[in-house]
Amino acid sequence: MLNLSMTVVWLVILVVLVIIELLTMGLTTIWFAGGALVAALASLFHAPFSVQIILFLIVSAVLLFFTRPLAVKYFNKDRIRTNAESLVGRQAIVISEIDNLQGIGQVNVGGMEWSARTKEDGVKLPVGTVTTVLAINGVKLVVEERKEV
Repeated sequence: MLNLSMTVVWLVILVVLVIIELLTMGLTTIWFAGGALVAALASLFHAPFSVQIILFLIVSAVLLFFTRPLAVKYFNKDRIRTNAESLVGRQAIVISEIDNLQGIGQVNVGGMEWSARTKEDGVKLPVGTVTTVLAINGVKLVVEERKEV
């Protein structure tokens, strides 16, 4: 009787986690729903409660660790980059010498002026240098000199 009631408890937990996932679509609770499903199956086979808990934790952790990066990549593949993040990978022209040690430098990207710094300290980029935007750090673009192919 106890195993049947624990199976029901695990199934209720499973349903609640799936509902939360459907409402949020944040890929946060679905991994634990998988753990709850395995724990419910273990309960059906009369596994001790401690084994059910251990299975729940292990399966949830394994699903989270191994499948979340793939799921995030799959679900975000058609995401359109907007605003500042769309600058990453674009070309920029140095309009004011970039020197990380002095904390100076500006580039022009798509007609907009941005403060900029180089990826590596000690590298100065003179005015007119064509660069590639690597990242955004705060309000500054991180750039490197564009390599001609």
